[in-house]
Amino acid sequence: MFDETDGKTTPEKDPAPAGEKLTIDLTELESPEESRFQRFSLIGWWDQEKLRNAKVLVVGAGALGNEIVKNLALLGIGNILIADLDRIENSNLSRSVLYRKEDNGASKAETAARSAKEIYPEMNVRAFHGNVLHDFGAGVYHWADVVLGGLDNREARLSINRNCLKLNKPWIDGAIEQISGVARVFEPDGPCYECTMSEMDWVLLNKRRSCNLLTRSEMELGKTPTTPTISSIIAGVQCQEAVKLLHGMETIAGKGFVFNGISADSYLIEYQRKEDCWSHDTADRVISLERSVRDMTVRELLETARKDLGTSVQLEFNQEILEKMTCAPCGEETEAFIPFGKATAENAICPKCGKNRILKTFFTVTGEETWLDRTLKQCGLPFFDIVWARTESELIGYEMSADRVEYGL
Repeated sequence: MFDETDGKTTPEKDPAPAGEKLTIDLTELESPEESRFQRFSLIGWWDQEKLRNAKVLVVGAGALGNEIVKNLALLGIGNILIADLDRIENSNLSRSVLYRKEDNGASKAETAARSAKEIYPEMNVRAFHGNVLHDFGAGVYHWADVVLGGLDNREARLSINRNCLKLNKPWIDGAIEQISGVARVFEPDGPCYECTMSEMDWVLLNKRRSCNLLTRSEMELGKTPTTPTISSIIAGVQCQEAVKLLHGMETIAGKGFVFNGISADSYLIEYQRKEDCWSHDTADRVISLERSVRDMTVRELLETARKDLGTSVQLEFNQEILEKMTCAPCGEETEAFIPFGKATAENAICPKCGKNRILKTFFTVTGEETWLDRTLKQCGLPFFDIVWARTESELIGYEMSADRVEYGL
């Protein structure tokens, strides 16, 4: 070793006493955040900053959703919104790693969010306890970089699919039954979930939709049998594809990873895009308005759309709205303005004479309506929703961006 003070060389000092090993604790040289994900950084293409900045929407917090959320927390995903309408039951405890016995009766979404925060305290995680079909604003899909589904029904999948395609967002679906399952990646320019639906899928979906005026308990035909082992396999594939997608890498988009638990084999199935698929309806752009559904009237929004697109424009809502119920025998008429999917059997029966009533619904607005001075909220729209303006040549969305605070975003 060269000593610059006197120009003489001096022997190097022993780094440690004889017989002792020199050890360096690398964690002392790194921040806690960096050391937490140090093993990931050994993967050549890995970019933890991309995951830290990512925004992920998880729909469904059951067996699959638990594994998805757990994986995202371990991976260091920075921003997650978890949506589910159910509450925890004792039967969930054998398949859901984020729930405990004392959580029985609690919101699945809120409990999963709390547990995820315990795994990764630096995560920004929010919960939405409600029905994604009727209570969920489309702005949430616009917020997300990727959507992961852990659902057990076709109607919710179709809703996610159409929102994601309209907003040019990828989503990753998972489905499990017994000890088998499938994970599928859908991107806007390829085959989508609706493209994969068979005739039987539509029969079962329409059967469910025909039950709109029944209670939820009457709609349920049974519970899907699943195990925690198949949940971890399929959710693992979903999250791995999400990581690749967030890194800009090639995924299994347009394909499904199928795992057969009985034979322990797996394979990829390739889907074809259907030219007549209704879901492929991507918007040209989305305009963010710092307004709320509480104060934006239909008339005001229609006038805004006419300035942007011309007088031939029509507004479209994301779901069918029940406007009113009319009883022909007694002339009784009652306004509703609720999502049609929230209607019950009582809405169909006249309270005066007990006869069936005529239900009037809508999802488009032309400007001829008598209720244009209602706010969007008074028309039954959820917070942070997007209303679409369509002409023959263009489709744009108006996002009620002031409502993002309702989701903690």
